[in-house]
Amino acid sequence: MPEYPDITVYIEAISKRVLGHPLEAVRLASPFVVRSFDPPIREAHGRRVLGFRRIGKRIVFELEAELFLVIHLMIAGRFQWKDRGAKIPGKVGLAAFDFPEGTLILTEASTKKRAAIHLVRGEDELRQFDRGGLEVMTATLEEFARVVRSENHTLKRTLTDPRLLSAIGNAYSDEILHRAKLSPVKLSQRLSDEEMARLFSATRAVLQEWTERLRSQSGEGFPEKVTAFRPEMAVHGKYRQPCPECGAPVQRIVHAENETNYCPRCQTEGRLLADRALSKLLHSDWPKTLEELEERALAMPR
Repeated sequence: MPEYPDITVYIEAISKRVLGHPLEAVRLASPFVVRSFDPPIREAHGRRVLGFRRIGKRIVFELEAELFLVIHLMIAGRFQWKDRGAKIPGKVGLAAFDFPEGTLILTEASTKKRAAIHLVRGEDELRQFDRGGLEVMTATLEEFARVVRSENHTLKRTLTDPRLLSAIGNAYSDEILHRAKLSPVKLSQRLSDEEMARLFSATRAVLQEWTERLRSQSGEGFPEKVTAFRPEMAVHGKYRQPCPECGAPVQRIVHAENETNYCPRCQTEGRLLADRALSKLLHSDWPKTLEELEERALAMPR
């Protein structure tokens, strides 16, 4: 799912191309992508784009007549910038937004169509999309600590809860926790003041660094390769690959559709966190430490 860095760069790239221009038409390949009905989507036709904003992981087009076009990309939604009037691609194409200088295509490469478009009128209606999460990049350490300690959850869940912190998801939470050298299952209310400061600093640094990196990679072009798995990442998507800090093999916890990646040496004092599926299968054979895991690997026949 696109997170803070990806969405920030998307907004910058789209704004550069359409700010001040009229949205000539919205073409739909799938009518189900529009989740609102009043005002109807055609009300956006011909309205100039006055600005943009981000609400959590949603991108908001501010249009004339107090209209707001709200797009949530969910997990697999992506944008493409094409020549004006470009055809919506088959299978993955959801919608096209036509502007005088080009067409913004919304796609979703998933059988589960979760991306959503809403058109609402007025700030009061727009507020329904705000989950209330703290904007870390403009927050103080005191504000951050108060929110993190407001509920007692694992740090992984805390970082990715949109009610608590805004626009952080599965990928960058792994990177943040690795940078902070904190276990993903450590409880938020058990953080010391020093650990809290480390987490706050790591969160801001990772989000800022990745925003600058993605901005640099896109240059003057449009960000086409928006993905949660990037070779420069330290641990996310790097299961069994060496940690860039210490060389230990990156481990994972799999839960439903999400995977948490971490370095046991940097983050959990060498302890392996039990993966629910594997530990249930292996029972007492589940290794407890990185050293035990390495010993078993050496003992396996080649």
